[in-house]
Order: sequence, then C-alpha cells, then structure tokens
Amino acid sequence: MAEQSGTWWIWRVFWILLFVTAFEVLLGILKVNESLPESFVHGTFLGLAWLTHVFIILTIIKAAYIVMEFMHLGHEVKGLKLTILLPCVILIPYLLFILLTEGVMMV
Repeated sequence: MAEQSGTWWIWRVFWILLFVTAFEVLLGILKVNESLPESFVHGTFLGLAWLTHVFIILTIIKAAYIVMEFMHLGHEVKGLKLTILLPCVILIPYLLFILLTEGVMMV
C-alpha cells in the first residue's frame, strides 16, 4: 500500500469549502441575473429574503466545518463537540433574530 501524504485532509477541506462557496456564488449570480424564483428572492421571513437566510445558514455551516477541522474538534469526543458547537448554533440564530426584530427603525 502506498503511504498517504500528510496533507490529504487539507485538500479534502479545500474541496468541500470550495464547493460550498461556489454554490453561494452561483446563487448570487442567479439572483443578479433574475433566474431564481420570485418568492425565493423577494419573499421574506423575519424581515429578510429567503435567499439571505440560505446564505446565513451556509456561512454557519462553513464556520462550523472550519472549527471542526482546523481546531481539531472533529477528532474529539461527542460531548466536547456539543459543548463548543451547540451554544454557537443556538446563540447565532438568536442574535440574528434580535437584530432583525429590534433593528427596525421607526420613522
């Protein structure tokens, strides 16, 4: 068996993050070209378009994956992973909700 080089995992991370980022860019291009469904671009939920929510979710997924790989959290026991990631997964949407609902400027 051929011995694997020590950089194979970073290439895996590179391709996964490249794919997710390319998907985000594709969605942005389709939005500019008005190729996405009207309800997806202009329909709102909590004050933001559905497309914006998709971007936020994909960004959170990328951030969690980066933490799992580069902070070596992916190789830890399940309890430690949940202790670190679960508060972030709960806190970020909560803070976004507060920002979106309370950030409406009354004129």
